[in-house]
Amino acid sequence: MEHVLDNPAWNALSTGNKAFAGGNDIAKYFPKEVSPFVATAEISAGYFNLLYDTIPFESHFIFIAPHDIEIPEQWKIVHCLKCLQMVFEGEVPADVSDEGLVPLTEQYVRQMVELTQLTNPGPFIERTIEFGHYQGIFDGDKLVAMAGQRLNPTPYAEISAVCTHPDYLGRGYAGRLLLNQVKRIKEVAEIPFLHVKSENDRAIKVYEKLGFVTRKEMSFYVLRK
Repeated sequence: MEHVLDNPAWNALSTGNKAFAGGNDIAKYFPKEVSPFVATAEISAGYFNLLYDTIPFESHFIFIAPHDIEIPEQWKIVHCLKCLQMVFEGEVPADVSDEGLVPLTEQYVRQMVELTQLTNPGPFIERTIEFGHYQGIFDGDKLVAMAGQRLNPTPYAEISAVCTHPDYLGRGYAGRLLLNQVKRIKEVAEIPFLHVKSENDRAIKVYEKLGFVTRKEMSFYVLRK
C-alpha cells in the first residue's frame, strides 16, 4: 500500500491543504500565487496528460515522485532535483521556547521573498505565507531567519522555507525555528517532516541532530507548461 508521503502533494491537496485545491479527482494544483506544486492520483503518463489539460494557466510547476519517472513530451522538463524526505522521530526538548521568534504576517512578505531568493530553500511566492505558521528572527528591522509550514498531507505536516541569511549562519537560528515548528505540529497530533536537497550535507546534519530521520529520496521535477 502506498505511503501517504510517497505522493505528498496529492495527499496534501486532498486533505490538509484541500481548501487551496484546484482540479478534480485525478489531477490537482495550487493557486499560481500560493505554490507551484501539482499532483496526480496516480503517477502515470495518462494522468500526466490529464494534469496538463486540467491546469488552466501556464507557469513552472513542481511534481514530486518517490522514484524516477517518464514525463510525457507535451511537458518541458526544466530540472530534476533529488531531495531527502526526512521525518521527525526524536523528542522535543523541554526547554524549547519561542522567545525572540516573531510571527510573520503579510506585512513581512516582501522581506520573506527576498530572504528566500537569497538563500534558495525552495519556492516562496507572494501567497505562500497562507500555508501558515511562519516565524522569523530579526536583527532590528531586518529579517535574518525564518521557517514555516507548507504541505499538509494528514497526519503529516511539512516544515518549509527554513533559511538563514548568510551573514547570520552558525548562531543556531535554524535549529530554534525548526524545533518550535516541531513542537507546534506535535501539539496538534501531527507528524513533522521536511525535504532537503540530497547534496546539502550541512542542513542534513543539522536535521539529523535535531531528530529527523531520512525516509526516502524523492524526485522533484520542475516542469513548464
